[in-house]
Amino acid sequence: MSADTLRGFDDPESTQRGSGIARIETVWRRRKWLGILVFILPLTAAVAMILALPDLYESSALVMVERQQVPEAFVRPTVTSELETRLHSISQEILSRSRLESLVTRMGLYPELKDRAPADEAVNRLRRDVRLELNRADQSGRGATTAFTISYRGADPQTVAVVTNTLASFYIEENLKARERQATGTAEFLRVQLVDVKKRLDEQEARNSELQRRYLGELPQQMQGNLAGLESMNAQLRMNNDTVVRLLERRGQLATQLEMARAESGEETDEMRLSRLRRDLISLRIKYTDLWPDIIRIKDEIARLEKQIGEPKPKAEPKKVAPLTPQALRVAEQLQQTETELKLAKADEQRLKRTIDAFQARLDNAPKREQEYLQATRDYQGTRELYASLTKRFEDAQLAESMEQRQKGEQFRILDSAMPSSSPTAPRRSRLLLMSFALSAALGAGAMVLAELLDTSFHSAAELRAYTTVPLLVNIPRIITEADARRGRWRFRFAAVGAVVGLVLVAGLAYFIGHGNEQLAQLLSRGGRA
Repeated sequence: MSADTLRGFDDPESTQRGSGIARIETVWRRRKWLGILVFILPLTAAVAMILALPDLYESSALVMVERQQVPEAFVRPTVTSELETRLHSISQEILSRSRLESLVTRMGLYPELKDRAPADEAVNRLRRDVRLELNRADQSGRGATTAFTISYRGADPQTVAVVTNTLASFYIEENLKARERQATGTAEFLRVQLVDVKKRLDEQEARNSELQRRYLGELPQQMQGNLAGLESMNAQLRMNNDTVVRLLERRGQLATQLEMARAESGEETDEMRLSRLRRDLISLRIKYTDLWPDIIRIKDEIARLEKQIGEPKPKAEPKKVAPLTPQALRVAEQLQQTETELKLAKADEQRLKRTIDAFQARLDNAPKREQEYLQATRDYQGTRELYASLTKRFEDAQLAESMEQRQKGEQFRILDSAMPSSSPTAPRRSRLLLMSFALSAALGAGAMVLAELLDTSFHSAAELRAYTTVPLLVNIPRIITEADARRGRWRFRFAAVGAVVGLVLVAGLAYFIGHGNEQLAQLLSRGGRA
């Protein structure tokens, strides 16, 4: 039984056959053409594609961050956000679709995408080709950012340098515009707030003035004055009452003297006597009670005179009035003067009472007015403090705005302009070729091992004996005739020609794919760039 007649048997222990170098040599003899083909095919495609890839050039511009030229102790900036945050915002503005579209059109970038790709593809390619790196003062990457680098890759070194410098100028211009815009917006916002607060402050001032005018004398700060005024008015009223009592006594005395003078001159009538007695009764009642004998006598005489005056009397000839004596005239003048003073004293008494009532009303209304006044004052004080604070901030914002307009604040400056690169930075062909060779070798070896694992036929009598316990009686070698040899040579020739044609086609297709393909070159060099 030969090995060819036993093909098709499954060998569960095939992985254990042979060992070491001998097995490797055996596999190589049987599978070498498969391994060589699998090795050459991807290697040829990789080499053709790597050689066809376009050269990419990279230029970088170093932009330094210059701090504020005016000390912050004199002018406080209104732009206080972190530099990294502002750079991110500026990058979003610069890498916007409208900005990059104009740059692509002006520089004629990516002409191969103009007709066969969407309009946004060139913009997206430009975004991917631009790189921003921050340079920090601390080498560990934790310090403040002192500069940043803008890099761009492309096929033409001159165009790459121009695009890089243009992007750097975009960053400088956009930073100045953003800072000035933020400073102006801050000042405008504070100005609007200041106008609103000023209007509210004027309204509260007018309300406080109206409150003071309406409740003049009833305000809390006037309470001490009202108390002092009330005490003064009460003292004056007491003095005025004493004056009234004294004037009443004096009037009674003068009236008595005048009646006595008239009685002596014989001209006192019943009415005059009744009036004199009544005045005497008032004077006595001031000092004594109604049980005093003189008061009782005068009351009896007053009752008699009232009765006598009430009775009808026959008409009598009028008596001639005797002229008053000089003493009686002086008494009459003093009595008239006393009456005048008494009227004035009573008028003062009414005035003092009205004033006292006014002071008392103010004191009674003071607690209610105090609550209203304190509420209005508290609102006014808060608004005035807010107005003072906003005024100070507005002045600072105006200084900051002037500083930004004069470009004395933080700004960017190109320290190293981008220069055209003399040598390409991508693709790294030597590295890619080495990786392609290693990968192709691995594929070839893998193909041989896989074919060997999938082959379940026996290739020697030793393998058959190891597989079964049935004794091997005879071993018939393979008989190759001249016709078999001729057919084998023709098959080999056809296979070689097919392999060569396949290699040429694969190489041509790979060259076609890689030729001028900047995107593929960027993709293959991205790992090395990172």
